[in-house]
Amino acid sequence: MLQRITQDTINKAAWAACDTFRGTVDASVYKDYVLTMLFLKYISDVWKDHYEAYKAKHGDHPELIEAMMAQEQFVLPKGASFYDLHRDRQKAGNGERIDKALHAIEEANGSKLRDVFQDISFNANKLGNEEQKNDILRHLLEDFVKPELDMSPSRVGDLDIIGGAYEFLISKFAASAGKKAGEFYTPAEVSMLMARLVEPQEGDDICDPTCGSGSLLLKCAREVKRNADGKAHYALFGQEAIGSTWALAKMNMFLHGEANHQIEWGDTIGNPKLRTSDDLLRHFDVVVANPPFSLDKWGGEKAGADKFGRFRRGVPPKTKGDYAFILHMVETLKPKTGRMAVVAPNGVLFRGSSEGVIRQKLVEENLLDAVIGLPEKLFFGTGIPAAILVFRKTKADRNVLFIDASRDYIEGTNQNRLGEQHIDRIFTACEDRETIDKYAYLATVDEIKANDFNLNIPRYVDTHEEEEEIDLMAVRTERELLKAEMAELEARMEGYLKELGYGS
Repeated sequence: MLQRITQDTINKAAWAACDTFRGTVDASVYKDYVLTMLFLKYISDVWKDHYEAYKAKHGDHPELIEAMMAQEQFVLPKGASFYDLHRDRQKAGNGERIDKALHAIEEANGSKLRDVFQDISFNANKLGNEEQKNDILRHLLEDFVKPELDMSPSRVGDLDIIGGAYEFLISKFAASAGKKAGEFYTPAEVSMLMARLVEPQEGDDICDPTCGSGSLLLKCAREVKRNADGKAHYALFGQEAIGSTWALAKMNMFLHGEANHQIEWGDTIGNPKLRTSDDLLRHFDVVVANPPFSLDKWGGEKAGADKFGRFRRGVPPKTKGDYAFILHMVETLKPKTGRMAVVAPNGVLFRGSSEGVIRQKLVEENLLDAVIGLPEKLFFGTGIPAAILVFRKTKADRNVLFIDASRDYIEGTNQNRLGEQHIDRIFTACEDRETIDKYAYLATVDEIKANDFNLNIPRYVDTHEEEEEIDLMAVRTERELLKAEMAELEARMEGYLKELGYGS
């Protein structure tokens, strides 16, 4: 009998499956194949596990078994299982067979998986010529059939382990994907911090308008469950512009057991899809995002005529879309309960022109709650320093808390990261909302106004360390003592040299 799987076991086995592609296909390409195969293997294992359990119980009633299997979360058409594909792996045409199986699964599962596999083709030429492609896919199928990747519910038990393996792979791919990594993954520690800052609660509607692979939404969901002893009702919403990344987010939700989600595919600024029945922007209790930094060509030429009124405080520069995303997020907050956290490059704190006007209005409307300066090299694909901006529709006061957390991090070779103690320190400072010497400052609106609504953190948090005063007399005395000691040593050395016959 197989032992229950551990997180470490499945992580290692899934990462080892990537060896099939290394040296042949770039990680930014093969990540979609590995993650899709993990999803296919999971739903195939669930189907097989449940079928065998029903057969053991109702073996004499095949019609009943068939009816029960039709009620599964995912329907697996005949011939579309991972095991069907593995059985035929030695034959030519692996790519075509896998594509047909995925399309059949899409068709059989209606709205749940519609279009999820349309951006990936296992039959694509980027996997090499027909012979090479067939070999690569045969090896991939053989990797995933190993006992360590048996994801049957009767063996795994905790669904979080499957979701954890998916997240593990995404984070590993992000570490090797360079600039592309920021398109699909926010570092786990930053996501945890943001989730804690917005304090998601039971019953909340939670949204990420630039959701990538969905990791930030999942951290918020985990935070709700942590505060509610694991049982909580909430809903997750997201939108993602890149089709293949949107597909990752959909699979990620299902692998974490998050059935109550709505993840849309499209450009959030140009075509926001999370709308009400009367075509207005949907409002949320919690909005979190790590939008693309200073996005060029974000749609500024059409922003002045935005039918949702998102840019009534000003139109951001055409070549820097940071405030386009911030204004969209603010506009989707519920009137009383709405709170949000967004990552942005430090430039949004002090750049002038239209950004300065927008900044001023957000402060004057008492929406900005906190500005948190983060360490450099936290984010994949960029080393530039960034900040988390926290907004609330209902605030305790009219002040803004500034935190300089830029010096608190665990140093890495290519990437720095936040430790648990650093996250705790930031969260506690936000909760206490008090000035802390060289770390935090609670600024009034008048102080911010006196700074022309410039939010650059060093204007508020003084991290300058006073240099110790030098006692010149003490230094002079110490110098004289050292000179005397040196003279004595020179005399002794001269004596030794004379004794050895080297004297002058």
